[in-house]
Order: sequence, then C-alpha cells, then structure tokens
Amino acid sequence: MPIIMKILSHKTRFGLQIMRTLTKETRRYSSTISTQNLENNNQNTINVNTGSKDETVSLDYRFVYPEFLPDPNPLHRNYIREKLERMDMIARRSQIDIPEFYVGSILAVTYSEPHAPGKVNKFVGICIQRKGCGLRASFLLRNVIDNQGVEVLFNMYDPSLQKIDCLRLEKRLDNELLYLRDAPLEYSTFPFDMDAELLPLGSPVPINDIKVPLNPRPWLERWERKELKGATNIIVCQRRYKKAVAHATPWEKYDLMKIYRETIPEEEQKDIFAEVQSSLHDLEIVRHKQKHIRTFVRPKKRG
Repeated sequence: MPIIMKILSHKTRFGLQIMRTLTKETRRYSSTISTQNLENNNQNTINVNTGSKDETVSLDYRFVYPEFLPDPNPLHRNYIREKLERMDMIARRSQIDIPEFYVGSILAVTYSEPHAPGKVNKFVGICIQRKGCGLRASFLLRNVIDNQGVEVLFNMYDPSLQKIDCLRLEKRLDNELLYLRDAPLEYSTFPFDMDAELLPLGSPVPINDIKVPLNPRPWLERWERKELKGATNIIVCQRRYKKAVAHATPWEKYDLMKIYRETIPEEEQKDIFAEVQSSLHDLEIVRHKQKHIRTFVRPKKRG
C-alpha cells in the first residue's frame, strides 16, 4: 500500500510539473506569436475613428474595453481563467452589441425581468460608475423618476440584457460621478424617450466640463476629502477642512511603485488585446455599418 501511494504521489507531482511547464511555454510563445499577429494585423487594419493606419490600435482598446484587462492584484490572477473569460466575453458580444461608453455617457438598457417571464423593461440614465473586470464588469446608471433618484446596477455580460444603446457619448472630468447623489436633481434627470445623439465619423469623444454644484450638507460621503474636478460648492467648516488636509496624500501621484501595482504592464496589455483584436475589430465594423444604416434617410421623390 505505501508503494502504491508513493507511485501515485510521484505521478501527481510529475503531472503538475508538466502543467506548469506547458503554462509557462504557452505564455512565452503566445506573447511572441500574438505580437507577430498584431504587427501583421496593424499593416492591414484601418483605424475606424481616424481613417488612417494605426500602429498602436491595441493600446487604444484599454480605454474602450477596460473590462478585458484583468485584476492587477497578483493574488487574483489566473491566466487560464482569464483566457476562458475573454472567449466568453467575445461570444457574448457577438450576440449583443455593447457600445463604447464612459462615465458620464447616457445609456438606455433594455433587459428582461427575471421574476416576470416575458416582461421587458427599459431604463435610461447617466453612467456614474464603471468597475470590475472580466465577466464581473458592471456599470451603474442613475436617473430621476417622480422626483426620486433611482440607480440600477447592471452586469455588462448578464444574459438578461437584451439591448444597450449609447444615447450620448461623452466623458466627464471625474472617474466617478457618485457625487450626483448629493447634487440637485436636474443634473441627473433624463427623459426616457431621449433620442440618440450620433457623433460624426472620426470625431473624438467629447469631454463635458460641466461643474455640478452640491447641495448643502449633510452629504452621503466626505466629498471634501476627494479631489473632485466636476463638483463645486463644497463648503465645509474649518474643522472638517483641517481633517481633509490631514488625510490628504498628494505624494501618491508620484509613487511609481503604487502605480505599477495598480495597473497592468503595457507589454501584457498588448498580448491581451492582440488575442482578441481581430474579433473586436470585426464587431466594430458591424456596429459602424448598423450605425450608417440608422442614420441613412431615403430621399423623397419630388412631385
């Protein structure tokens, strides 16, 4: 019996060594192969936004598709799981059009009600937060209904989502707009019958530099401790102002190691997006063709 256990344990260790070796070799050779494919694709790929050849098209994808980048925490990394998730994300995007949007864009989401079979709802709101990576990516929409702020959290790759439309594509000055909860309601009110505002082909994403005044205290969070660029009227007493100054960490923006630990290296970003570049590029072509069909107006015959 001990001899059999030793043989099994030896085979198990040998199998694990083979798996580790294959994983390392796959990562090593996949990066070189994907880089070669990226260079070959860049020679024949035309940038849809600028109309010219783009040598770093994969680096632009980190802003358009941030959920394809994994969690930078090494304790949460698993290369096999991440690869499988990217395959599932591409398969889901082939079934539903997930447009380009940022925090501050106006979205209309059509989804099926899980507790009422056959019922379909639609929610329109401004994106105030976008977080998560992989299949756990989500975005938070906010709108005002009957003088009451309503927020709905959607999982981006939820099968219950039937349609996602970007009614107004724009950016804001801040990465999160959670301070709209303590702002006047008119800054979060959008009609449900809002028409889509299509940008001309090749135009950059506009940046809305609006300054939102906050309501008087009390607030849901200590906004004076956050460096908000799009909020004004942050008036606090001297005691709270001193506490905000004491808790401030202006040196963190110069901490290169902290920035490195919170981001994915550029070389790894190239490998990730080179893996899914061809699929994303084909989906972008289909999306722009559909947008052209929607904007086309057939001329009327003159009598």
